[in-house]
Amino acid sequence: MAGADPISPPIESRADLIEVMARGSKPREEWRIGTEHEKHVFHTDPLRPVAYGGPDGIAALLEGVRAETGWHYFYDREHPIGMRNDEIAGGISLEPGGQFELSGAPQKDLHGTAAETAEHMRVSKKVGSALDIHFLGLGVTPLWSVADMPAMPKSRYAIMAPYMGKTGTLGTSMMFRSATVQTNVDFSSEADMVKKLRVSLALQPVVTALFANSPFVDGKESGYLSFRSHIWLNTDADRTGMLPFVFEDGFGFERYADYALDVPMYFVIRDGKYVNVAGESFRDFLEGKLPQLPGDKPTLKDWENHLSTLFPEVRLKQFLEMRGADMGDEASVTALSALWTGLLYDDVALDVASELVAEWTAEERQKLREEVPRTALRTAWPGDILRFGDVKDAAREIVGIASAGLARRNVLNEKGEDESIYLAPLEEIIQRDETRAEYWLKKYRGEWAGDLTRIFAEAEL
Repeated sequence: MAGADPISPPIESRADLIEVMARGSKPREEWRIGTEHEKHVFHTDPLRPVAYGGPDGIAALLEGVRAETGWHYFYDREHPIGMRNDEIAGGISLEPGGQFELSGAPQKDLHGTAAETAEHMRVSKKVGSALDIHFLGLGVTPLWSVADMPAMPKSRYAIMAPYMGKTGTLGTSMMFRSATVQTNVDFSSEADMVKKLRVSLALQPVVTALFANSPFVDGKESGYLSFRSHIWLNTDADRTGMLPFVFEDGFGFERYADYALDVPMYFVIRDGKYVNVAGESFRDFLEGKLPQLPGDKPTLKDWENHLSTLFPEVRLKQFLEMRGADMGDEASVTALSALWTGLLYDDVALDVASELVAEWTAEERQKLREEVPRTALRTAWPGDILRFGDVKDAAREIVGIASAGLARRNVLNEKGEDESIYLAPLEEIIQRDETRAEYWLKKYRGEWAGDLTRIFAEAEL
């Protein structure tokens, strides 16, 4: 196993594959809330994407944030590609087209999440203003093509991009011009993981509808309210989707491991370098049969890296990652974590949500997934669930369940307010019957008179 991570032990058995996920189980008092969000970056003079290098590039932004925070770089070869905090988990990284991502530290409550996001944006905007770098809160860049977007100097993306071009029609759009918000939640046991994964997978299209915020692409209307979500329907079907097997009897860590083993690989890291094994089988790797690394067998770190290259609507690692939302404004970042915290971290709310989705069929879940990107909350409800006329009815119900769950948590800020205050953006969307995407379309067709450059000022973070 020459060149493998010297700290990571080799995989000795099938049980090792399962243990990588199972060791994420932790008691309730150790549950935390993780929030990740990606921002598009742009210059205004003239209006254009931001390259990595140069005096006003992404590298200069990283250096300015490093100087402000004291965090330390991590590198790909000689290039700084992000930074970490020595004192707490979390850090900053770059997505393929320069999207600036905060991987937030695990927070005990949503008040901490909101404060963390606010501080990150304060520092980023302070540094960015001197470089004419600005941050855009949309799910997809509204003007620029994939070819217009600069590529960040990250070896894994140089492997992924060509493979994406072979396995879907919009995979490179996902990489270079989309941006999301993600909430990470814990589980206490395999049974708790299964319950939370089923609820969150079933509800993910409803959440996508609530957070729809990408109605433009290539300088015009895309025909979708969440073009970012549409992109994922056309990105490498082997590693994306609604995972219908999760709802089958007997599902658990082992079944997810079987799924992951059948997803083609991207890369293996040896001696600090990325080895291109795109399309190869992890099962062959377990037997030392990778053509690129003959005789070499994987470590636990290799398996963890492989799990991170799966992109279903909810991803299982040592926690659950909610992956269905478009990026929006700062309040919407915390709103996503508030929604999932209220639904999944209160036993009553989780039970109610579990009962709500229990009768939805795989066909209904998939139909929602396919139609929501275009029509969001106005998507007609499929099947025979007569309690809902459209997705907005379901959204209203799940926001109410989450609000009650947060109220029961009763975690108060210095003003005596509980965490349900962070659901306000979602409650407003439902009350106004208008997603952010529809709000932007109204502006574009009205006062902007088709001038899409106006969105950069109005959707700037």
